[in-house]
Amino acid sequence: MQQYRIPLVPGPVVIPDEILDAYNVNYGSADLEDDFFKLYSECEFGLQRLLGTRNDVAMLAGEGMVALWGALKSVILPGDKVLAVASGVFGYGIADMARQIGAEVEIVEFGYDQAIDAGVVRARAEAFSPHMITAVHCETPSGVLNPMEGLGEIAQSVDALLYVDMVASGGGAPVLVDEWGVDLGLMGSQKALSLMPDLAMVTVSARAWERIRRANYAGYDALLPFRTAWNDRYMPYTQNWHAFAGLKVSLAALFAEGLDDVFRRHVDAMQVCHTRLEGMGIRLYPLDRATAAPTVTAAYLPDNWSWPRLDQALRAEGMAVGGNYGPLAGQVFRIGHMGAQASHELVHRGMDVLEYVLKSR
Repeated sequence: MQQYRIPLVPGPVVIPDEILDAYNVNYGSADLEDDFFKLYSECEFGLQRLLGTRNDVAMLAGEGMVALWGALKSVILPGDKVLAVASGVFGYGIADMARQIGAEVEIVEFGYDQAIDAGVVRARAEAFSPHMITAVHCETPSGVLNPMEGLGEIAQSVDALLYVDMVASGGGAPVLVDEWGVDLGLMGSQKALSLMPDLAMVTVSARAWERIRRANYAGYDALLPFRTAWNDRYMPYTQNWHAFAGLKVSLAALFAEGLDDVFRRHVDAMQVCHTRLEGMGIRLYPLDRATAAPTVTAAYLPDNWSWPRLDQALRAEGMAVGGNYGPLAGQVFRIGHMGAQASHELVHRGMDVLEYVLKSR
């Protein structure tokens, strides 16, 4: 199995040694021991601080998609209305997921290279009267960071829950769950938190808990058991103590650095990436830098290069970046500068390799 000296994939990202060390410990039984429940509480408090919320945080074993599926299935009943705000692969994907569980879905469509417009969303929400509005903060395939301001007020005005995928932004860009009025905020461990893909987190508002009790969904990814799990000392399944230990280390590192400095580091890494790519004549996607995500850069393939050929050439030099999905597949590639990869030095090294490959091959 090849290992890469310059890992710049948009997740799972590089895992720092201090986090790996937290995994390399023999812990007790997460179902029975007070030490685990203390750790769970510490991680919940840390995530609340990171995400600007007083809402409960349910932490499930599994990759970020567990959060996306679990939050939908825990709230939506067949026939419920979902207004999906879509400006990229994941926005449309969430709409498809909601359809699969029986929801009546309407999509507010924006271009893959556009940020969402709250005014357009408001008009559609007032006409459709949904039970839930879904949105994606950071669309990693297109490298767009969508504004969330205003969506919470729109959702409350039509008595809908606001469901936000912040998997690729939380920990790498400001996320303000309470200020934005997010009822279900979804995260994964393998992006800016620099963990293994083994934890899914969901912030849950009081309004969301009411709908969750109504739906009464029972399944591995159900949120309902987490309403009382900590107080009852009874988790719905065996928890991943190692992952929580890693999460505690990750959160402590972010707070020690200072969140403003963390976010600035991500923006700086993005700017280095943009400047170097443009210096090579590579067009950014989207072209509007105001909508660009600080955690991932999307760019058009260089002229006369296919994605398989570029990917193979970069990997031969010890560098891994990301391909793409949907209509962007084979046209746009991605560079992940989030979490431990949000580094001037690493991004410069990666751009040096890319420049070398383009000139020599």
